[in-house]
Amino acid sequence: MVKRTSHEFSACPVARPLDAIGDWWSLLIIRDAFEGVTRFGEFQKSLGLAKNILSARLRNLVAHDILELKPCADNSNYNQYVLTEKGRGLFPLLVALRQWGEDYFCTEGEEHVVLVDREKGEPVRRLELRAQDGRLLGPDDTLVSGH
Repeated sequence: MVKRTSHEFSACPVARPLDAIGDWWSLLIIRDAFEGVTRFGEFQKSLGLAKNILSARLRNLVAHDILELKPCADNSNYNQYVLTEKGRGLFPLLVALRQWGEDYFCTEGEEHVVLVDREKGEPVRRLELRAQDGRLLGPDDTLVSGH
């Protein structure tokens, strides 16, 4: 297998995290972790992923402090994978990816899962990028600065 180039020392904050979450399996593992999946077998069943690939992705997510391995609360001999604070910080990214997927990969009227507010049971509002003064920003309204 060809080793991918590491972005660990890149000045770009978009490139750096790709070493940890830059493949679809990792993002799907993180998605499942947000949905309450914690055990290796549960991830494998949900994703249909070969054990060796799942094991490698889980090790990488643990090494990057996105998931942590803890003993199961039921006192069994099993371990569970739990999102860390850093891992939970990926929630807005997954919501943005979900909303982008709804916009561009789901057809109008097509049934798909929807993210809802647990307390109110209502669909979650769209993510928005806002300026310091509250203005809604799009791609043409921003630039990358060197400082």
